[in-house]
Amino acid sequence: MGYIGKQPIVGNFQVCDAISVVNGQAAYTMQVNSTNVEPETAFHMLVSLNGILQKPGSSFTISGSTITFASNLVTNDVIDFIILLGDVLNIGAPSDDTVTAAKLNNTMISGLTALTSAPDDTDEFLISDAGTLKRIDASLVGGGNTPGFHVTLGSAQTSISDDTWTKVNLANEVYDSDNKFASNKFTPGIAGKYFIYGVLTARGASDGVRERSVAIYKNGSGFMYGYGGDRGSEMTSNDPQTQMVSGIFDLNTTDYLELYGKVNVASGNATFDATYTFLGGFLVG
Repeated sequence: MGYIGKQPIVGNFQVCDAISVVNGQAAYTMQVNSTNVEPETAFHMLVSLNGILQKPGSSFTISGSTITFASNLVTNDVIDFIILLGDVLNIGAPSDDTVTAAKLNNTMISGLTALTSAPDDTDEFLISDAGTLKRIDASLVGGGNTPGFHVTLGSAQTSISDDTWTKVNLANEVYDSDNKFASNKFTPGIAGKYFIYGVLTARGASDGVRERSVAIYKNGSGFMYGYGGDRGSEMTSNDPQTQMVSGIFDLNTTDYLELYGKVNVASGNATFDATYTFLGGFLVG
């Protein structure tokens, strides 16, 4: 708030710099750290001269930053100390480690300060790390299931060589929360455990499907597989065959996942179905 006249000194007590007595002089300038200071009044001070506390108003007076003693001081006089009490109605900032939980109002965190929506990834929480308060981004605390994604083939992938592991060209991003899927790869960017699922649906181009296999590759190598079918039998060429694989993957920030399929047909090539071939997943912790 604004003040008419001098603003009150607020806060901790201040001890003035030492003052050297000048023989035959009564008035002296008060300073703290070589800067002039102005007490509230003479009654907001403790002044000791020659080991005796002085009575404000009669033993000394003040005007601005000048203290004037009732009589001129002499060479042997010693101003022991001058302490400024500041605004005695305001205790100023409390000392370190003096405010306990009992002194905190339980309404200080209320509806006035509560979030009305989910925190952003860059919002911060305070946590105690072995007794030391630290701040941490909301994205690292957990509670959400992102990054997450779901991508499909988009259009049929044709001319799949028989009985050969072939990368699925996933071009249709249905959902990609953090833009972590690109160039047929999911790269999480955030380390953690992820639930990942993959589905392959295939049919023979000119003959029936005997076997179908699906795999989720991690960093370029097969990691988790799903298999179905029987080499001794086959379906008609128009009957799509579906195989699924899913599991928990422990990923670091730069690991990447891809979907592969392998189809054995009685003769000719195979086709990966556009709608029912997909890869997806999300962070679980």
